[in-house]
Amino acid sequence: MRDFHKPGRSAVMAMNGICATSHPLAAGAAVDVLKSGGNAMDAAIAGAVILGLAEPQMTGIGGDCFALISPAGTDQVVAVNGSGRSAATADAAVLRGEGHQTVPLQSAHAVTVPGAMDAFCTMSEKWGRLGIADSLAPAIRYMDEGVPVSARVAWDWQGCAPVLSGHGKTHFLNNGAIPQYGDVFRLPGQAEVLRRVAKDGRNAFYEGEIADDMLATLNALGGAHTAEDFAATQCTIADPLGGTYKGQELLEHPPNGQGVVAILLLNILSHFDIANMDPFGAERAHIEAEAAKLAYDARNRFLSDPATMDRLDHMTSMETASALAALINPSKAMVSPAAISEAVHKDTIYITVVDRDRMSVSLIYSIFHGFGSGIASEKFGILFQNRGAGFSLAEGHPNELKGGKRPMHTIIPAMLRDQGRVTMPFGVMGGQYQPNGHARVVTNMLDFGMDPQAALDAPRSFAENGKLQLERGYGDSVRAQLADMGHDIETPDVPIGGAQAILIHKNGVLEGASDPRKDGCAVGY
Repeated sequence: MRDFHKPGRSAVMAMNGICATSHPLAAGAAVDVLKSGGNAMDAAIAGAVILGLAEPQMTGIGGDCFALISPAGTDQVVAVNGSGRSAATADAAVLRGEGHQTVPLQSAHAVTVPGAMDAFCTMSEKWGRLGIADSLAPAIRYMDEGVPVSARVAWDWQGCAPVLSGHGKTHFLNNGAIPQYGDVFRLPGQAEVLRRVAKDGRNAFYEGEIADDMLATLNALGGAHTAEDFAATQCTIADPLGGTYKGQELLEHPPNGQGVVAILLLNILSHFDIANMDPFGAERAHIEAEAAKLAYDARNRFLSDPATMDRLDHMTSMETASALAALINPSKAMVSPAAISEAVHKDTIYITVVDRDRMSVSLIYSIFHGFGSGIASEKFGILFQNRGAGFSLAEGHPNELKGGKRPMHTIIPAMLRDQGRVTMPFGVMGGQYQPNGHARVVTNMLDFGMDPQAALDAPRSFAENGKLQLERGYGDSVRAQLADMGHDIETPDVPIGGAQAILIHKNGVLEGASDPRKDGCAVGY
């Protein structure tokens, strides 16, 4: 239990249902859907789509999503892959021939076909109770009427706005000015898109006038996308990956998402006595950083579209983890072997909902970088992700850009399962930090006995690009010890990620937790 003399937030406790996400209006709308008879899937879609307006720098209908779903009355979990593919004729060789080392971030070459809308419609049909029109109704209203710009969003907007170009400026600036804290922001063009999807389903988005608007914009900027690429977009459904830590099962989304990295990282950490370390001390931060360097190196070597990835068993093997753990010096930092294969970003939203029947949804939804590619369609203002920047241009790499292929994805939803019972859907935002964030939340809870809110509040560290990033929650003595071990210490300008979780107690009580690093909250009833 937290010290009530100090600033902080208490968990939200409820019996009937909870939503935890990164903006209060989205959480409130999701709970309204639950109260009106919808289930967790109906509510999660409703909240997620609103976040494309409330946090437009983070996500939107021009992006992708992944979800883990545990239907009511069962502890089984399914994984939904709502990530889009590259244009059928895309080829890394073309970009290499133009002298590029990586996919240009703010270009049509970085735009993969948006996969989220197909996934939302599919999930609504398969697991929802009300239908897609009811899930989209709150977002349609908000996009027409507008929402006030909140504190974290206003701060992000200042830094991300320079990537906006052309129609992106028209739709995501106010007459050329960056929206400020408290300004009202609207997306009427996207409201019309949602009205058409509510009426005619996913085909309204991927065919006809809306698709034509997207194609015209991309093709004018050199994109190779075709009507056939959009019409063929289809989410896929699979089993999650599972790994065990301290007797509990961590469920992660399979590739092309990076969830397997969280499993590998925990497998490495299981070789160390984490529980007897200071949770905010140098020893734990060092061991976690060294393990992350090795786990992310494996990611960068092997992770790709499932059709081209053949080393998944290697990454989940405890033998692999044991061999990697043996490379860690407990008192000296290694030079990171991980050369980051995709551009770094920290822009994502996450939403989790559990309803009265204990259906659980863990959903993450993103346009990759802040304001994605910066490119928006002319008429409807659909802002395109630049998820294609997650491809490698290295010839022969499993994640090499090729036509009709899904890139390596950073966004990953998660769930914990204890002795077969789904106990906690959760997610940690923050770009490539996410697997490390999942491992940190799990070890905070299982090694140090933290409740979910404390596990999310706790200071974070992350080894990235030759630096060990330490949030300001770490003391000077810890920083000095880590520097003595050989770490190059850096305090990031932006806090490391954000997170949400819902713990399902054995007696049926729901406990919602929300990261203070963003504007969000948990709301229950």
